[in-house]
Amino acid sequence: MALVGLAVVALGSQSAFAVEGDSFFDKIGDQFSGLFGRGKTEPVIDAVPYALTIDVVDADRSVRNAVRGASNLLSLRRTPPSGAAGLLRRAASDVDLITAALYGEARYGGTITIRVAGVPVTAPNALAAIEAARAAGPVPVDVTVDPGPLFHFGSIELLDADKHKPLADVPTWRQLGLQTGDAADSSAILAAESRISTFYRDRGYAFAKIVDKDIVADHASRTVDVTYLIATGRPVQFGMVTVTGTEKLKKSFVEERVRIEPGEMFTPQKIAETRKALLKYEAISGVRIIEGEQLDPSGRLPIDIDVTERKPRYVGFGAKYGTTDGAVANVYWGHRNLFGGAETLRLDGQVSYASELPSSVPDADPFGYKFMVSFGKPGILTPKDDLLMQAAVLREVTNAYIREAITFTANVRRTFNDQLSGGIGLDLEASQVQDSSGTNNYNIFGVPIDLAYDTTDNVLDPTRGLRASGTLEPFVYLGDAGAGPVMAKGQFSAYHSLDEDNRYILAGRVAAGSIFGASLTDVPPQRRFYVGGGGTLRGFDYQSQSPKNADGDIIGGLSFVTASAEARIKITDTIGVVPFVDVGTASAAETPDLNQLGVGAGLGLRYYSAVGPLRLDFAVPVSGGEDQRGYGVYLSLGQAF
Repeated sequence: MALVGLAVVALGSQSAFAVEGDSFFDKIGDQFSGLFGRGKTEPVIDAVPYALTIDVVDADRSVRNAVRGASNLLSLRRTPPSGAAGLLRRAASDVDLITAALYGEARYGGTITIRVAGVPVTAPNALAAIEAARAAGPVPVDVTVDPGPLFHFGSIELLDADKHKPLADVPTWRQLGLQTGDAADSSAILAAESRISTFYRDRGYAFAKIVDKDIVADHASRTVDVTYLIATGRPVQFGMVTVTGTEKLKKSFVEERVRIEPGEMFTPQKIAETRKALLKYEAISGVRIIEGEQLDPSGRLPIDIDVTERKPRYVGFGAKYGTTDGAVANVYWGHRNLFGGAETLRLDGQVSYASELPSSVPDADPFGYKFMVSFGKPGILTPKDDLLMQAAVLREVTNAYIREAITFTANVRRTFNDQLSGGIGLDLEASQVQDSSGTNNYNIFGVPIDLAYDTTDNVLDPTRGLRASGTLEPFVYLGDAGAGPVMAKGQFSAYHSLDEDNRYILAGRVAAGSIFGASLTDVPPQRRFYVGGGGTLRGFDYQSQSPKNADGDIIGGLSFVTASAEARIKITDTIGVVPFVDVGTASAAETPDLNQLGVGAGLGLRYYSAVGPLRLDFAVPVSGGEDQRGYGVYLSLGQAF
């Protein structure tokens, strides 16, 4: 059983998270101790301080950075080695390290000279020179690197390892990332190895491997010829699939979700699909898919799927606070594998305190609560169909209304493939709401239908891909509007990395919604649209960019539109900045009034922890926010979208 909690503060709009698992604090502790430093380090016995100079002759910035980045003398300069021999070993190791760095920059004719205490590192008297020099202070260490000329690729061949003859089916140079005439950096040669293996494995050659490679640098022509010797084997089919590692989880549950069919042609894609399909269940923490080292008697490749289960029970808590939203504290208990089929059960208890009440109900009790039960049943119809149910008793206090309600939702969700899923369900609510129109009772019966599409590479911090979702909910009964109204809303976001290291990410999001078939006053306040705050329009007060009545009370709208754009820039591996712009509004009509858009802009700080980016955003209204309080500050785990 694990128990943790984390409180998150969001000034101007609420944003919070809660986490489970003892490992969370270990990971965060390691991250922050690395950021701010650990305690005093133990002194080095017989330490030999040194003064380092590195001179890279006639080189561009990329080469200079590669040399400096490879040098142990530079990276360890604040930790003096032990004794003269220690300094000599450290200096000598830089020769191989810098040589590899030069190869990575397509420089195969460079020269490296390292002198310690004025003598070459290979000199017989180097140790004596260090001992003599250390009495006068830090020992001088001079590194001089002449990178030499740039080399380019000459011939590139892929040969059969046994016959040493060209293979019939080979990847194109573009697929390999190699091209005659391009700069012959060693990283491209190494990267091509994995691409070659992937090329043949994708075609059913499960045992394809590179036996050897021959790299010849011709200094006269300044070219590098590369020959790969490849053993492909023969194409194979998948054989028997066995499942191991299950304890409380039924083995049949895993077997039903395996995407690999015995007898079909081997492909790594099926293995990846199986791993992803299993890891989406809370009961499973790890999936290891082991390919057989040899074929079975029928000539097929056996596969073993070894799963690791999570602890079935967990508890946790979370908290958040906002200057406009007030305070919320939540405690929960859950079970990840209730009956052995990865069924989930979670009980939540939440209390809240509103810092601002609806202006039409100024003397109301600011305390709210929510008690909720959630249940999930995978494979309710087929292995692709999951049942999700949730029931709650609550009292909700916002700037626009106060609601006391009993709610129930049920949804059957189908996973069509790894990117696309959809669901249909029931949405029931019986509530009493106080707002500017008085106290009213509402009954709601809706049938929500939704689709979701996701190709992103990370849940909390996507760097590439698309996300799109849409919901259409016809109402059999919607408060005073009765039957007939329909709610439609959707959201689209995109992420694009400008570099291979994902240090510069452009992210954008657009969302919109409308309720049609009913007048604004006939739609219950809690089902109207509101814009303003950390989740929609940063820099604006919560729900403030929404329609108001003649008395200035927030009443919500029948439509909304919001959009956000961010540039996510990593300064270091753990620290980043994010300039951003949000726009949005909610309107009383069925279509948003784009002339009423509010605009907020700001700057965010990101700390990239082991469990995801910690987000701190500061935003101010730029236009449409004349009655705003001036700024908003938001703190949470994960990116804004």
